[in-house]
Amino acid sequence: MTGRTGAGEGARERREVVHARVETTPPHGDVIRADVRRPARGVPRSAVIVAHGFKGFKDWGFFPWVCESLARDGHLVISFNTSLNGVGPGLLDFTDLEAFGRNTVGREVDDLHWMVERAAAGEWSRGRAPDTLGVLGHSRGGGNGVIVAAESGVVSSLATWAAVSTFHRWSPEQERDWAERGVTWVLNARTGQEMPLYRSVLDDLRANPARFDVLAAASRVRVPWLIVHGTGDLTVPVHEARALAGACAGSQLVEVGGSGHTFEAAHPLEEPTPGLERAATATVKHFRQSLAARG
Repeated sequence: MTGRTGAGEGARERREVVHARVETTPPHGDVIRADVRRPARGVPRSAVIVAHGFKGFKDWGFFPWVCESLARDGHLVISFNTSLNGVGPGLLDFTDLEAFGRNTVGREVDDLHWMVERAAAGEWSRGRAPDTLGVLGHSRGGGNGVIVAAESGVVSSLATWAAVSTFHRWSPEQERDWAERGVTWVLNARTGQEMPLYRSVLDDLRANPARFDVLAAASRVRVPWLIVHGTGDLTVPVHEARALAGACAGSQLVEVGGSGHTFEAAHPLEEPTPGLERAATATVKHFRQSLAARG
């Protein structure tokens, strides 16, 4: 547990948080490793599932701090590594690049559905199903969250940070690699690793054009949705957030002036940045209001 007060603490009494690491295995057979955080006292009536993005993992940078902040505000919070994200049992390193290469949007969306369904069934809340359930997704995890919120009748509220408005983000050179060799490579700037991506990534998108159309899914989101995006984001430009907001009349767009893709947070996180504080404060408020209201 961090020693710093989480976002939104001024509005509520500080709560101690219980943290456990768990594993779950969907029907596809690959393990999902997750963190479960909850207030130390009582059984939360609401839950929030937190989804990382491309080349992301649940223990990266700001995720533990954000999850602590949400748990202190009274929610059961479950963050998880998608089953093929490439991070192994050590939790902090990409040790399974073969799995990373086989990962697809379809697999990530199915994993998020699984986590939503298990949380809704009360698996991580002592058998008591939460009254309401939210999803928070960053970057590609935000796009996955939009798809799941549009498809699932269980999700009560959605928040996305720096979310993509399309999953088609591949260069002509990468598509040529897939056509000619069946694999392309991406650099992990943090670790220096060259990471493979097999053609199944592209084949999955081409086989499911309607289902994985993020903007079309956004138009079908019927729950309260907070869209947070930095105006200085060079990875996912802010016009994508504006397109998502334009597709969903019930959404709220918060632009964080000058902030980049991770709101200036790095790994490991030493102190929350002003941009991260603003994103987290808006998100804590959003889930507090929307999950309580729908409960």
